[in-house]
Amino acid sequence: MIEIRIHGRGGQGNVAAAELLSIAAFKDGKFAQAFPSFGAERIGAPVQAFVRIDDKRIRTREEVRTPDYLIVQDHHLIGAVPVLDGIKPDGLVVINAEETPEDLNLKTTARVETIPATEIALEIIGRPIPNAIMIGAFCSITGLVSLGAVQEAIMEKFPGRVGENNVAALERAVEIMEKRKQDA
Repeated sequence: MIEIRIHGRGGQGNVAAAELLSIAAFKDGKFAQAFPSFGAERIGAPVQAFVRIDDKRIRTREEVRTPDYLIVQDHHLIGAVPVLDGIKPDGLVVINAEETPEDLNLKTTARVETIPATEIALEIIGRPIPNAIMIGAFCSITGLVSLGAVQEAIMEKFPGRVGENNVAALERAVEIMEKRKQDA
């Protein structure tokens, strides 16, 4: 079973990101679940969402404590909340940050990738909601869920112009990550 934990702030689309990954995994023929963890906080408060993906039924419903992957939609949370807790040593952390992974100087053996998702979101979507970009970067790196399935999930959840803009933002993230692979 693959476990993903998403960290962000209220209003960044953390719950939607988890749902979209889960729906896309289902479209790819896998079993999946997604659920959030937050209290009565308001916009801007730290929020977590969880995703599990497997080839067989998923029976557990507890929070993801030892994720294979972390998606961090606000890099300012690192240090403020225990974002890196439990990440597997060979895991992956995808962070919304303009800095390079080396500049962030994180204390982890997991692979770290960054993408300026908020900047891309403002440019393409017109709002600082980085979730589609983060999903695009994540899927480009891992191949865990197909981009076609994510695009379908986005258009179903957000029909019309909102969905089209989010798909365009997702595609920009994929272009950036693919270029990095070629340059490496």
